[in-house]
Amino acid sequence: MSQEAQLTSLLAQAGITVNGPNPWDPQINNPHVWNRIFAQGSLGLGEAYMDGWWDVEDMAEFFNLILKANIEKHLRITPNLVWQHVQARFLNMQNLARSQRVAQMHYNETDAYKASLDKRMTGSCGYWPEGVTNVDEAQEAKLDMVCRKIGVKPGQTVFDIGCGWGAFMGFAAEKYGANCVGVTVSPDQAEYGRARYKDLPVEFQVKDYREFQGKTDHVVSMGMFEHVGHKNFRTYFEVARRVISDNGLFMLHTIGSPDSKETIDPWLEKYIFPGGVLPSLTQIGKAIENLFVVIDLHNIGPHYDKTLVAWYENFDRNWKKQRNPEEERFYRMWKYYLLCCAGAFRSRAIQVWQFVLSTNGVPDGYVTQR
Repeated sequence: MSQEAQLTSLLAQAGITVNGPNPWDPQINNPHVWNRIFAQGSLGLGEAYMDGWWDVEDMAEFFNLILKANIEKHLRITPNLVWQHVQARFLNMQNLARSQRVAQMHYNETDAYKASLDKRMTGSCGYWPEGVTNVDEAQEAKLDMVCRKIGVKPGQTVFDIGCGWGAFMGFAAEKYGANCVGVTVSPDQAEYGRARYKDLPVEFQVKDYREFQGKTDHVVSMGMFEHVGHKNFRTYFEVARRVISDNGLFMLHTIGSPDSKETIDPWLEKYIFPGGVLPSLTQIGKAIENLFVVIDLHNIGPHYDKTLVAWYENFDRNWKKQRNPEEERFYRMWKYYLLCCAGAFRSRAIQVWQFVLSTNGVPDGYVTQR
């Protein structure tokens, strides 16, 4: 059986017809795409899309169907994937020196984020309770829920691990009277945040989280733990434990994997999240032993599907319409990133967890916030 026939058969089992009439059916523009996918797996699939070798109208649903059918398990292991696992097993791909790769690769596309995100530049999953109709409202609802989960009071200090452009810190200072300090490895994020929140008690420090010194009432971290790496999970929680007060609460918001892994998808690792790893519940549980007590766990995974689709709609509307070949390849890369991830959350292959952690538990009991 040819490579095209094998892959076409696998797609058909997922309800996908090559060159079919449905919006999730891929349209093939280059017949060599099958060899590329068979040789390089998901990396070849993504790069072939970036090069215009195939198209699909509803990419999020395409990936939802693929992941539900576990098609990737039927593809052979590529040399690139083997090398990824070797590096992850024997090297610390997220040590202090390598942490700068994240700033250089993932956060240097400020214009793309401005075109995609909400008005506060919140780079993590929004929250879409009943009545919320757009991504600006969804992020405000999420940030408010986080403040309520840690019970922040006026004048209290909150440490934001991986503060990004400062969305949480600005919100907590404006709405709850908090004093906030955050760390980011991106000078561009810090420059943006300092200018935007110059009149608020908000401090940006450009450094790795392991270098932070200080003591705070509470700790939050959203969309950062995915960059920490399995070799540093314990260190990350030790830093949070060292920083937080005895009566403080730590709200950890992270994408999660159903099984313990040491790497992520090769295409995402190469183009979007260098060194990224999605933690499992087992890995998180092991890393917090004798450091924190879990007092609340909230799964908001389906909300990231809606958030990512909204980000893509913003990006498509706001990004330049006239593009040279290099700009077109970037557009396709960004679209692929947002919508393949939307499909992953839609299929429930990955989750979003919000943990509320305490050093000793809450004596009178914790009131769950939603």
